[in-house]
Amino acid sequence: MELFMPVFIAVVLVFGLVKRVPLFDAFICGATDGMKTLAKIAPTLVGLIVAVDMLKASGAMEMLCNVVTPLADTLGFPKEIVPMILLRPISGGGSTALLTGIYKDYGPDSFAGQVASVLAGSTETTFYAIAVYYGSVKVKKIRHTLIAALSADFTAAVMAVLTVKLMLN
Repeated sequence: MELFMPVFIAVVLVFGLVKRVPLFDAFICGATDGMKTLAKIAPTLVGLIVAVDMLKASGAMEMLCNVVTPLADTLGFPKEIVPMILLRPISGGGSTALLTGIYKDYGPDSFAGQVASVLAGSTETTFYAIAVYYGSVKVKKIRHTLIAALSADFTAAVMAVLTVKLMLN
């Protein structure tokens, strides 16, 4: 497996030479386009990162968890995964840290650990994806995207709990 990338690069280079593609020029052109894309989306990403840090530092995430936990209990969600459900659409890194914490505190084979695992694999970092994809093409009005994406995240959370209850426990 560790030879995959070197072999892949060699195949691309050989293919380019056979097709008489100016490889270095093509590389420079691609790198330039990548830098232009980065310049387009960087302000959006910086804003998102600052917003996530402010949300955590202000204690708003903890307050939101306290408000949502009774509803989560009613729906059968383990209370341990509520912070992850709320943070996953905002921050992939933050939700991964919460996932690791759930594994450490309750174990990966616990109900909370299993639900968190399914949740991590079936939800998206919605705000990040919208920021990157729409920001790269300068879309300002996202219309129904956010509501549809957050509905899908909520559905994935419900299905994660049901899947673990029905199939793994």
